[in-house]
Amino acid sequence: MTKLIIQIPCYNEEATLGVTLSALPRELPGIDSVEWLIINDGSIDQTVDVAKACGVDHVVSFDCNRGLAKAFMAGIDASLKAGADIIVNTDADNQYCADDIPKLIEPILRHDADMVIGARPIDEIRHFSPTKKFLQRLGSWVVRLASNTRVPDAPSGFRAYSREAAIRLNVFNEYTYTLETIIQAGQEGMAITSVPIRTNGYLRPSRLVKSIPAYIQRSIFTIIRIFMTYRPLRFFALLGTLPLGIGVLLCLRWLILFIADPTRARTPSLILATILILIGFQLWMFGAIADVMAANRKMLEDVQQRLRRAEYEKYRR
Repeated sequence: MTKLIIQIPCYNEEATLGVTLSALPRELPGIDSVEWLIINDGSIDQTVDVAKACGVDHVVSFDCNRGLAKAFMAGIDASLKAGADIIVNTDADNQYCADDIPKLIEPILRHDADMVIGARPIDEIRHFSPTKKFLQRLGSWVVRLASNTRVPDAPSGFRAYSREAAIRLNVFNEYTYTLETIIQAGQEGMAITSVPIRTNGYLRPSRLVKSIPAYIQRSIFTIIRIFMTYRPLRFFALLGTLPLGIGVLLCLRWLILFIADPTRARTPSLILATILILIGFQLWMFGAIADVMAANRKMLEDVQQRLRRAEYEKYRR
């Protein structure tokens, strides 16, 4: 049997959750069982009551608000324990069109992908300002570079995961999971694809993007941190090349000027060049050490995945 679980992270969503749940399917082609799961991220309203009234199968609750990333991973864990073969994540504000779920899971059912991201028609979304549309495209482009994937809409929360992909996921960031999981999956060699999806009408403002500058700052830090984690040698090599290159150029300049006029020592230029070269070499060394340490991380991830498979498999018996 193939079980699909649709999970929804929720934080004070009583006003929109009922609309979202009413649109979710209970039967899908190629799926034997469809279940719904919500993650109550410390809501202080009637979110859980609304969910139960709408027939939600599973409820995971936090005592306090822990953030979207923690809620997402708690949902993944609960879905795997409930025996999910495919997990679909959507938002509680009814932003995504539930009728596109069959399209979202189709590549996984065909075994063509481990992760599928729903690509929104960004240019057609009226409540997105021109600045936000530009930043969405720019952020997705950066994520494509960092992850070596072709995901056109990286911040999209409408996505599907195979059981194996869900077992392999790790989220370190406490702000959001969207960018990190794509970069991680791309660097881990998972098969990722995108499908075009539709969006529904605007019900409420985004709670994740409270201000554009703050969102950009957090997204940049997330991308840098994940790139450092999964490609430390490349990251520090690129970082060290700049001061090293400037230092070498200053050395060449000093050498040319010294040959032309040996009476002038130009000591400050030589000291600056030496400092820059040392900084560059140190960054390269950091990259080499981090790359060696990454081997331990990979072995630990291997052990973690084996333990997860053993743990989740017993729930399916």
